[in-house]
Amino acid sequence: MEYKKRLADQMLSDKLEAKGGVVIEGPKWCGKTTTALQVSKTIIRMDDPSKSMLYTQLLNIEPSRLLTGETPLLIDEWQIAPKLWDYVRHEIDTRGKEGQFILTGSAVPADTSEITHSGTGRFTWLMMRTMSLYESMESTGEVSLASLFDKPEQIYGTNRLDLEKLAYVTARGGWPHALDMKEKNALVQAYDYYDAVVKSDINRADGITKNPERVKALMKSLARNQGSQISNNAIKEDISFHDDDNLCTDTVSLYINALKQIYVIEDMPSWNPNLRSKTAIRTADTRYFVDPSIAIASLGLGPKDLLNDLNIFGFMFETLCIRDLRVYTDCLGGQVYHYRDKTGLECDAVIHLRNGHYGLVEIKLGGQQAILEGMKNLKKLADKIDDTKMLQPDFMMVLIGVGDYAYKNSDGIYIVPIGCLKN
Repeated sequence: MEYKKRLADQMLSDKLEAKGGVVIEGPKWCGKTTTALQVSKTIIRMDDPSKSMLYTQLLNIEPSRLLTGETPLLIDEWQIAPKLWDYVRHEIDTRGKEGQFILTGSAVPADTSEITHSGTGRFTWLMMRTMSLYESMESTGEVSLASLFDKPEQIYGTNRLDLEKLAYVTARGGWPHALDMKEKNALVQAYDYYDAVVKSDINRADGITKNPERVKALMKSLARNQGSQISNNAIKEDISFHDDDNLCTDTVSLYINALKQIYVIEDMPSWNPNLRSKTAIRTADTRYFVDPSIAIASLGLGPKDLLNDLNIFGFMFETLCIRDLRVYTDCLGGQVYHYRDKTGLECDAVIHLRNGHYGLVEIKLGGQQAILEGMKNLKKLADKIDDTKMLQPDFMMVLIGVGDYAYKNSDGIYIVPIGCLKN
């Protein structure tokens, strides 16, 4: 299978020039190892059954020999032998060179009890996600998120995604292995991922066996509440109705933390700007799956179900947009936040860069009325920001699913189909 270029390729290259070791993290099946293989000169697969015993012996007897070879040296599934971390760190110190090692592994975290050093100054981390629409070549990439910070007078882009195609790519998700498959097989990949989480992966996150039916109920509740700030207690109440045993909030928290550890869900932090008037800002994180296909699989749905229920489709489309915005913003060295205050005013995404510049984004599946509503929210929030204490937004954008073109309207707001956006 031909390798499809990832936006993480350049990020990995940059990080290898800056530190002795790069640790690639992210969801299972998102392509971490495959991306690392593109630049690695030596490869050690700790889960190779034909060599695992040899690797273990070398690690116990002569660890430096295990780490020899042309660099960058990739150690895949390094968490199988957590003590490798300290040996790699020591080797980086000894060599005094950048770009020596790449560490990848499954989403299951390593046992840190065998690690004595944090790796500060020796390692840098790269978060990989499932593929954005630009990486899967389903977005034309005619509108660059980075370019919007330069406030272009006009933007141009033609959207190739109609509603039916958009429903398919949302339900299929950004799993690299699914891209070259026929539709039926491609859609199964998210269900296989969901099954693996329920049956084994969530237990491996912290070594605690969990009730599979509760895991299913929890994931279904999270899927129904995509893009909300629902509390753990509210989730408990939501799933307790179907749970015969007494379920406590601590158990819900345990399950959710396990899902976070294996990168199944990734909540979005709240944004706290300086406002002209005192307004209480909701500080709870906003709930999202790392890929919309997991939420859709949790609910037992497919593309046709989304087309038959545009309300649910809208929630799942928002998750897809957040995924893509996170991928693109990672390339810019920024972070994606969510804003909501006590008046109910909210902004779906705030793209905030390290230099203090930021853009406001409203996400709408489509329709002129929805776009007008998004524009109204953006202008209302922008008017609240105290520009004597912080910068005004560099841009405001309504990110849509259905729409023929990308353009800048008379209010100076960019209307951009997700099928035209890139980093």
